[in-house]
Amino acid sequence: MSPLDGFLASSLLWVAALVLDLARRPRAARGCLVTGVILAAWATAASLPHGTGDRIIAWIGPWPIGWRADPAGLWLMLPAWLPAGFAVLLGGREGRRGFASGAALALLGALGVLGLQNGPGFLIAWEIMGFGGAMLLLSERQTRESGRDTFFMLALLETGAIALLFAILLLGPSWQVATYGQEWARLGSGMGFFLALLWVAGCGAKLGLLPYYEWYPGAYSSGSGASGALLSGLLLNIAYFALGRALLDWLGVTPWLADLGIVLLALGIVTAVLTGLYAFQQDDWPRLLAFSSAENAAIAVAALGAALIFRGYGHNQLAALAWIVGLIQLMGHSLAKGALFFSADAAHHLTGSDQIRPDALFRRAPWTLGVGALCAVMSLAALPPTIGFVSEWYLFQTLFHDFVISGAGARIALTLAGAGLALTAAIALATMVKLAGVGLLGLPELEKDQGLSGPMQSLSWTVRIAILVTGLAVLVFAVSLVSWLPLMASTARPILGGKSITLVHHWLLIPLSPSFAFISPAKLVIVWPLLALIPFALLLSGMRHFKVRRTPLWCGGDESAAHAGATTAFAFSNALRVFYSFVYRPRNNVRRTFGDRPYFLKELSFDYSHAPVFGPLLFQPATASVRWLADRLRFLQNGRLSSYLAYIGLILLTIFALVLLWSAP
Repeated sequence: MSPLDGFLASSLLWVAALVLDLARRPRAARGCLVTGVILAAWATAASLPHGTGDRIIAWIGPWPIGWRADPAGLWLMLPAWLPAGFAVLLGGREGRRGFASGAALALLGALGVLGLQNGPGFLIAWEIMGFGGAMLLLSERQTRESGRDTFFMLALLETGAIALLFAILLLGPSWQVATYGQEWARLGSGMGFFLALLWVAGCGAKLGLLPYYEWYPGAYSSGSGASGALLSGLLLNIAYFALGRALLDWLGVTPWLADLGIVLLALGIVTAVLTGLYAFQQDDWPRLLAFSSAENAAIAVAALGAALIFRGYGHNQLAALAWIVGLIQLMGHSLAKGALFFSADAAHHLTGSDQIRPDALFRRAPWTLGVGALCAVMSLAALPPTIGFVSEWYLFQTLFHDFVISGAGARIALTLAGAGLALTAAIALATMVKLAGVGLLGLPELEKDQGLSGPMQSLSWTVRIAILVTGLAVLVFAVSLVSWLPLMASTARPILGGKSITLVHHWLLIPLSPSFAFISPAKLVIVWPLLALIPFALLLSGMRHFKVRRTPLWCGGDESAAHAGATTAFAFSNALRVFYSFVYRPRNNVRRTFGDRPYFLKELSFDYSHAPVFGPLLFQPATASVRWLADRLRFLQNGRLSSYLAYIGLILLTIFALVLLWSAP
């Protein structure tokens, strides 16, 4: 079986899963989903490093519908298949219809965006991918709040789809991807730059760029960890591939390419800082991980912006390095975020809540959760030797090459981006310390601690293996990078042509030259356990001379209130919340309910929240405008068949007129 046959077989299996789920056969549907993911993962690995060949699926008039996978998309999908496989295996176990159908549609849409070689097919696949994600969320928690959040997500995704529709229309009537580069070059500077912004807006809706990130927390908290692993893994990576293919392959080199790179770089860094700040303030697992996904996607977009800047100034090797760094960033993120979303489901199963609170999960849960979650947290905190550290180290080294740029504006943008990336890394480190220190390692209050010895919920072996394997894959990914990173040079073929790029020197990872900088995750893995023997020896020698003394937490000398001083998720992040209050604009609502007499307090409730940045300024006025327009146009729905036929006739006449104008010479 060829790789193209593997992708075709996986697509047919996902269609079968869709039909079986609608026919109320959830087990058979899940089996088709998992088998399709395994086949797609094999086909992806077999197609690397040069991509697949062409396959004509069908013909519509003179236009062929072809499918071909580029190396960049295949590399992005390769690690994402692992959490995706566990996600379709673990999700939808409550027996509700919809999860398998949503997963099948999302996976089919992802394959379509990856390989379809015509504009209409790309748009249809893009819409199917978003609709499948919405079905995933709606099938799991069918509440009023989850429905509102999911439809808010769909509304923002549709604005991005409209931007992509206009972008495809501007690229000409042939609708073939092979001609998009020529069509883009024929446009003037103003229209070409506007077309690039349309692609940024369209793909940014799924990537969570400003202001689209505000659908992330509500939508992710509406579903389970399985749907979160799919959304933040495979689907996020495919959206990034679509943006990179448009701006690096079709756009080419233009006089304003560096200016577009500055815009994209600034948009990515500002989004990363803002979403990182909001992630640090969350007190429940899904919302924190959702903001973290937007932050990592924004870092990858910043790397793409740096690639455009370097390419605009003729430094193609640095542009290729920045593009590859963005790919590595999201490849490692899909593994780490998958492990943490599965850990979030495990935490909810053990505690009955999504809150990040001291519940001694490391003590109560199996060791597989501890090992897998620890590796994932280290990667998202950019701690060595994980893949998160490698990707951010590479991005820093790329930005440090700003001295080769002759333009003052681009050099300043790269320098400020380095400072913004450093701030983002610091906030991400604090966020992951909070998640691990409070949510996983934190001990509960004294009264609750006595109840830990009683019976507790157990985790299935599937969940344990999912957390352990995806977490360890983060470490294996970083250690093995030295052996296969040179193969990723094929992803930068539109930039480099037939030239090569140096990324590895023996056991060292280097940015173009070993004389500039180098690291070696493989050697770190060997050396660090040996270095760990030093504090272990000091601990053993100290225990012989000093007796360990345990005392309760000091709370002003009041031993009875010692347990009340335990650190919570909000208390951990209070200092940063106060310092960045101009961003958060915190709101404290205190409600008092009195009895028959005003001086007898019956109930006291306290509510804390952050004011959204774009909701009151953008989304709420837009919603009010749409409702006002719907009220004014209500007369169109008058229930008369003749009116509806007239509407259809007007639409057909409009379509014919547009076709005639579009095809006119």
